Amino acid sequence: MTQKIKNALISVSDKSDLQKILPTLDKYKINLISSGGTYKEIKKLGYKCNELSKYTEFDEMLGGRVKTLHPKIHAGILSDRSNKRHQYEMVKNKFKNIDLIIVNFYPFQKIVLKTKNSRNIIENIDIGGPTMVRAAAKNFKDVLIITDGKDYDALIDQLRQHKGKTSLQFREYMASKAFSLTAYYDSMIATWFNKKLNITFPDRKTIFGKKLTQLRYGENPHQKSSIYVNDFNDQETGLKKISGKDLSYNNYNDIFAGLEILASFKKSGTIIIKHANPSGASINKSPIRSFQESLDCDPVSAFGGVVACNFKIDKKIAKKMSSVFFEVILARGFNREALKILRSKKNLRLIDISKFKYKKNYQIKYFDNSFLIQEKDKEIFNIKKLKFVTKLKPTKKELKSAEFTFNICKFVKSNSIVISNNFSTIGIGAGQPSRLDSCKIATQKANKFQPKKLKNSIAASDAFFPFPDGIKKLITAGVKVIIQPGGSIRDKESIAAANKAKIKMIFTGIRHFNH
Repeated sequence: MTQKIKNALISVSDKSDLQKILPTLDKYKINLISSGGTYKEIKKLGYKCNELSKYTEFDEMLGGRVKTLHPKIHAGILSDRSNKRHQYEMVKNKFKNIDLIIVNFYPFQKIVLKTKNSRNIIENIDIGGPTMVRAAAKNFKDVLIITDGKDYDALIDQLRQHKGKTSLQFREYMASKAFSLTAYYDSMIATWFNKKLNITFPDRKTIFGKKLTQLRYGENPHQKSSIYVNDFNDQETGLKKISGKDLSYNNYNDIFAGLEILASFKKSGTIIIKHANPSGASINKSPIRSFQESLDCDPVSAFGGVVACNFKIDKKIAKKMSSVFFEVILARGFNREALKILRSKKNLRLIDISKFKYKKNYQIKYFDNSFLIQEKDKEIFNIKKLKFVTKLKPTKKELKSAEFTFNICKFVKSNSIVISNNFSTIGIGAGQPSRLDSCKIATQKANKFQPKKLKNSIAASDAFFPFPDGIKKLITAGVKVIIQPGGSIRDKESIAAANKAKIKMIFTGIRHFNH
């Protein structure tokens, strides 16, 4: 069912594309109503327009807070053209139907990014705009709502195709976009208030997101996928792709896993990620050594992985990296010579992470019609609450190395065991239902690639050992320091095994499950 447009109300903060739509509206003799800056712009462009206050016979008040909130406007939008009672009341009150609303909102999110002044931010919470949009979207049977300048071309096509009318299908589609916008806008406002008041777990949680791009597919080719930005700056993620193919769902999943670990490093370091787990990690004053030691942990698993490093890549490092097949390399920039080397691999994605920042202190997991929210696991351990439970105590250097190992452990999927030597991982056992199996995998990896480094190595467990079998497996491999949460009813057996082998063990009292 097509609907003739006779009267249109235009009120836009972004006036940049008005020139595009006005000639077509004029061609089909559509009467325009507007106010403020929009009215002035329409007149400036040479088109006739009724000023809102003259149309309603009511001046704007409260500094512009009240202008479109008027019965003549909202009755014109909400009246059901097929309802005789509605039309009788419209005639009785001498109100006209309004068939087209073109609105965009006060730039709330832009103001939030520019200032911390609460009064200024609150003044940029639009009331009249969303109210009109919701009214028009509700009455899409008779009214068209346009909220995005990108839809002007579609509107022009509709008017040309239907000779000044629009189709019901188009109006309904625009209504769905409009309700998405008002929900998005209100969600941003609620998020701002929650952040201002330090409320992490409100009674009602809304999550806004703007589509950044559609991805080729999801984890597998038969799954569709897109990436959305959940931030007041919804135009980018802070990740700048400077070379290579488009990023996939799996790429992003690995990238964010790597960035999470990288954010916990205070010194220059490298992580290699494979299927959202670290296959190697190292911190070292020498960037190239940190990369090499990450790679040495498990060079087989590194194939096709994602490299994340918190330093700028130079020619020497680029040569090393180019000798291995990686999907993505993340760095705080690439010098010219490095780019020349790495760009020779056309499919390799190079991402500059210099402007990437974590802004949220919580994580969300979705399960169909419900979701879980929790604070991020930012703590490694509290040094004042450590318990040195064996006869032999760790040195300061061993304690620092144990902290590194325990930190990496919290980013590995549970059950997790990480073995390290000199601030570099040498064996990682991830995601096993049995902790003993994780111990076996970690020691097997270390034995396969770096057996000499197993002697006097350090092992970390994300949770307690339910039995001493895992402890014994690590001891047999050559581990000399074990750091774990403790808390098992069999802790005494594990401590006894450690004392018998003359190794050192630390209880943190903090668990780091990562499911």
